[in-house]
Amino acid sequence: MEIKNTTTAPVRVPLPAGKRLFLSPGGKAKIANKATEHPPVKALIEAGTLELLDGGKSKKGASAKGGVGPSQDHSGGGVRHTGDR
Repeated sequence: MEIKNTTTAPVRVPLPAGKRLFLSPGGKAKIANKATEHPPVKALIEAGTLELLDGGKSKKGASAKGGVGPSQDHSGGGVRHTGDR
């Protein structure tokens, strides 16, 4: 599930198990489905501070870039050798 901060201020979202999520203004984050049922998270959603987004397994992110991302080729550059040889 994905949530979005709808305010113009940073928000601290209390999650289950004592964890916290910090969201910048307009920021988005993925949280577990069971976390959306956590009472403090529900209260923020009902107050309009957070918005639940469709965090489904859509391919929208890949198609927006055309499936082309930054190169992951790490063969170039110097190799750093460390340790006793």
